Amino acid sequence: MKTNQRTYKAVGINLKAIPMGESDRLVTVLTKEHGLLRVIAPGARKHKSRLGGRSGLFVVNELLITKGKSLDKMIQAETLRSFPKLSGGLARLTASQYLAELILCEAVTDQPQEALFCLLVEHLERLEQAPDSAVLACLAQATFHVLALAGVAPELYQCCVTRQRIQPDLGDPHWQIGFSLPAGGTVLLAELTAPTRQRSELPLTLRLNAAELALLQQLGQSELVLTQAGSLPSIEGETGAAHDLWRKIERVLRHYAQYHFDRPIRSALLIDTCFALPAYAS
Repeated sequence: MKTNQRTYKAVGINLKAIPMGESDRLVTVLTKEHGLLRVIAPGARKHKSRLGGRSGLFVVNELLITKGKSLDKMIQAETLRSFPKLSGGLARLTASQYLAELILCEAVTDQPQEALFCLLVEHLERLEQAPDSAVLACLAQATFHVLALAGVAPELYQCCVTRQRIQPDLGDPHWQIGFSLPAGGTVLLAELTAPTRQRSELPLTLRLNAAELALLQQLGQSELVLTQAGSLPSIEGETGAAHDLWRKIERVLRHYAQYHFDRPIRSALLIDTCFALPAYAS
């Protein structure tokens, strides 16, 4: 493909697509080379359009784009890969849409975004391949990795106030630690209730037990140990307990992400509705 000053190439993945005019689509694309782009896919909604399937969600294309006055235009797209299994189940579809929205919170325009692009593709692959019972855990780890790439991952190994090392005691069912959004992660309960500290300085967002913190601490790894939740002493033998743990962890990371990106995640309601179903607790 030859290019001139009015055209440029990019490799990108479609994160959002909405109808535009009578037959076009407005597609939001995360590209390696240029960051976040909003481009018109002309005629994409017409029957047998070559851009129809190529402008769908989570399709990775090699693009040829022409510059426009207000919006650029997708004039050629060659599909490199897609994720057809994401639409094959409610859990995967909901989780992938949530992840796309989270990526949109971090992505910027006019700057290379190769690391974010690769991270998204990697986690979409995991979501596509995961069994229903592991989708929520995969989404939680994807959320943590996005936060880490943005440089705002929560502190989980030491108190944000005292810098004291924190080790969850899995043998103590009453063990707890505070988790504060403004502080940036874990805070010893004694610090939050100390007489010399005003509670308004470090509002206690919630409390985590030992099992919850232990799972959170694992999310920074490259691979997710899905069996770990079922092997924790505090939930051994409890039906659906591992699923409840992952629901709690996802909500903790969601509130943390919303606080740091300063915007709500609209897909969160779908996550709550989907993963409240008994089918995903087995």
